[in-house]
Amino acid sequence: MSLIVFIFILSLLILVHEWGHFIIAKKCGVKIEQFALGFGPKLLGWEHDGCQFCLCAVPLGGFVKMAGDEREKCSGSRDEYFSKPAGQRALIILMGPVVNLILAYACFWIMFMIGYVDIDLSSQRVSPVVGQVLEHSPAQEAGLKLGDRILKINGFAIDHWSQLQDLVSNSTSNRLTLTIERANHDITIGITAQETDNQDIFGRLHKVRRIGVGPIPINNTKDVIVMRYGFLESFVKAGEELRNISVKTYEALYEMAIGARSPKEAMGIIGMFFVIKFALTIGFSFLLHIVGILSASLAIFNLLPVMPLDGGHLFLICLEKLRGRALSVKADQFIAKAGFALIIMLALFVFYSDFERIGLIDKIIKLFKGTGL
Repeated sequence: MSLIVFIFILSLLILVHEWGHFIIAKKCGVKIEQFALGFGPKLLGWEHDGCQFCLCAVPLGGFVKMAGDEREKCSGSRDEYFSKPAGQRALIILMGPVVNLILAYACFWIMFMIGYVDIDLSSQRVSPVVGQVLEHSPAQEAGLKLGDRILKINGFAIDHWSQLQDLVSNSTSNRLTLTIERANHDITIGITAQETDNQDIFGRLHKVRRIGVGPIPINNTKDVIVMRYGFLESFVKAGEELRNISVKTYEALYEMAIGARSPKEAMGIIGMFFVIKFALTIGFSFLLHIVGILSASLAIFNLLPVMPLDGGHLFLICLEKLRGRALSVKADQFIAKAGFALIIMLALFVFYSDFERIGLIDKIIKLFKGTGL
């Protein structure tokens, strides 16, 4: 089921993107020869209004083939892409990312209207009051009781449950000093955290520290509420969410470019699958949020000024306007080949990072070590 939903969502993002190019090209009078969803062997195909529509076996992309979209093969006919003025060509290219941003906006708008419990926000709303103490845990051995409010850990003040989790997990020592409030009195308790294996959404195990306590269950507290907004307020909130995600994405790309953040944080197709699989366990509203983020990310990535991405085509069109004429065909071909090589290398790196993230690289290394190769 996770795989089916993932393929559907991925196909939707690609279909929307290519439809943006398709519809504006038609409006500008450009003849569309082929509209394909996916790559590889053709599974289904039909023709309508002189355009061949195809559904291919590998749902990892798509394309819109326009008449005369290669300069060296353009005959000058009015219905060819390169026969159109630079402004129309730029609009055709730009509309793909724009429609992805519109889809992201729509997902956020619906999410805010139907209601959601944001994982990060909900953890901030949960007060640091002990609602569960596991048997034979460090917390039980140290004498923590239900209803204890944890005020400090190693001198750091605690306002909400997620801070408690972070301070325990990220502490440099297993030995912790807790200041708790019990019956209107402050008590200091020493506790030794246990290291346990924790599985992330990619299936990898990580060592984390735990003390064996949990918050008051959500259905027994008023601290956690479902966030829901009206039609117009959701419209505004969706715009704010799209803006925040766009800013954070560009900040992340900039930090990767200057070396302040590891490029391995970039996520590819495999990483997307595990994120969507995890979102399905949370609920429809959270899944909508993830789809919105992915759609916005697809738009932002495609606007990077690298061929053969949309941003690369827009860069060449802008250069053409500044120069008053287009680059030579040879220069275009050189830039296209260089950009394509860069994208291939980037794709391989992201695939490697995804494989490493899910532990496949470690398994392969162990396999080769075990066989003595």
